[in-house]
Amino acid sequence: MAVGLLAAGSAAIGLSLARRRLAGVVGTLALMAWSAGLFVVAVFPKHDWSVGPSLSGSVHRVGSIVAFLALPLAALVIARPWRHPARPARVTFALGVGSLLWVAGIASMIVFAQQNGLAWWRVMPLGLVERGLAVTEVATLIALGVWAALPSSAGPVAQAGRSIAMRSST
Repeated sequence: MAVGLLAAGSAAIGLSLARRRLAGVVGTLALMAWSAGLFVVAVFPKHDWSVGPSLSGSVHRVGSIVAFLALPLAALVIARPWRHPARPARVTFALGVGSLLWVAGIASMIVFAQQNGLAWWRVMPLGLVERGLAVTEVATLIALGVWAALPSSAGPVAQAGRSIAMRSST
């Protein structure tokens, strides 16, 4: 239930950022892919890989991969510091990089396990790594949400409209 609510909140943040013209098409699509991946993770339960693969577990894994790659991509695309020099963008960008590093670490351990004939879930402290990734990605989402809620982040189009309105009222 909590993951489903997180997915719904993520979609709402994505729509807010898109309305303010902060996310762009790629950023919005990536944030929606994160939300869709989370919904898949919520619907299909995690599987015990020590007993062999299952359809539900495989779907859950694909949803996880989509979600955990899409949010860092969204954060990096939306919060490009050269486009948005404000602090919320820099924090969001840094958290996106952190999320991507967690995913890269997991992927490298899986490759290492496969090359050495080991079970991938035994090569790393999976529970700790999953929690680290989850905390970083939720922090990234919070940073995006805070940025979307800031009145000063109304986006370039809205800010230009305000400038025109201010000039015409003087």
